[in-house]
Amino acid sequence: MNLRETFLKIYADIPLNLRKEIILVLDKEPLTWNVAYIEVTNTTVKSKLILKKLRELKII
Repeated sequence: MNLRETFLKIYADIPLNLRKEIILVLDKEPLTWNVAYIEVTNTTVKSKLILKKLRELKII
């Protein structure tokens, strides 16, 4: 399973109220699960960096 699939699987299991929590600060910009989900589902350039950082932090 690649990082994108892993993220989407984990995101689906997260309770709705926790999706508003900040999981990562990227370039001084706080990102919530919801923001990360939007980036990842749209396969943006930023999504690759988000997935890489979440993997480094062992969140995914």
